Amino acid sequence: MPGGVACSVSNCAFWDEGNRCGAKEIAIEIDAHAGAKWNEEFADESFAGHRDTAARSSGTCCLTFKPNS
Repeated sequence: MPGGVACSVSNCAFWDEGNRCGAKEIAIEIDAHAGAKWNEEFADESFAGHRDTAARSSGTCCLTFKPNS
């Protein structure tokens, strides 16, 4: 990713040197959908035509996180 994405979640499988996200792509959702199970069954279709708005960054969450265990 150009410029990279800063991340401090060191137990994520995509966490890379210099506190950077090493994922090929990232998925970000609004907090109102934080409980949605995007990684199940139809995950590839979850963002197709899907649009939301957030008033500020604190209203968003990263869905790319995957524990590195």
